[in-house]
Amino acid sequence: MQISKPEIECLKLLVFLSWLLSLNLILCSIPHHFTTKKHQSKEVEREKSKMGRGKIEIKRIENSSNRQVTYSKRRNGIMKKAKEITVLCDAKVSLIIFASSGKMHEYCSPSTKLIDILDQYQKTSGKKLWDAKHENLSNEIDRIKKENDSMQIELRHLKGEDITSLPYKELMALEDALENGLTCVRAKQMDVLDMAKKNTKFLEEDNKQLNFIVNQQQLTYENVREHMDHHGYHRAARADFNSQMPFAFRVQPMQPNLQERM
Repeated sequence: MQISKPEIECLKLLVFLSWLLSLNLILCSIPHHFTTKKHQSKEVEREKSKMGRGKIEIKRIENSSNRQVTYSKRRNGIMKKAKEITVLCDAKVSLIIFASSGKMHEYCSPSTKLIDILDQYQKTSGKKLWDAKHENLSNEIDRIKKENDSMQIELRHLKGEDITSLPYKELMALEDALENGLTCVRAKQMDVLDMAKKNTKFLEEDNKQLNFIVNQQQLTYENVREHMDHHGYHRAARADFNSQMPFAFRVQPMQPNLQERM
């Protein structure tokens, strides 16, 4: 039986189509095979990691040493995560941790301050972290700090420090302030000197009065002493005269008992 030429062409076409179909099936099965194996390997690794580490029950650690070690590790980890999210995501992070002992650990993004984050939290959440009294106190503290800073700058200027950047008007005002201060200091110095002179004069007058009183008392003492010395001489002369008188002229006692005693 002879096959015609068109039939031969049809057979060739059928064979070619069947070959393409089988090749397509093979190509479709290869990615699925690799994907399945990759998924299975991931599951195996996950199971292995679960078996190696195991689950940790979240409850209070009774052992104080283990609790302290865990706290240090978890604290360092959360601090590291806070720093990473600050750098990677340009986020503002503030973290405060208090240990059971009361020790504080904190972290704040370098681009902000804790007070700014708290203010932003208060505005965003609508929760008041402090009342109006504390806000007024905070404003008063800020005002006093600003006044203190300005006074420190003014004091440095009065000492002649940091005046290179001052304009002419401020330099003239500074000169007037220094001259007024110098005038007041000199006036006060003169008052102190006058007061010292007056005190010296008062002390000299008091000294003169005391010297006069001392001299008067010394003269009085000498007069009294001379008077006492004079009377003492007359008494001594009288005693000598009585001792030289005869016995008959002596006063004799009238009572016999006194005479016996003699």
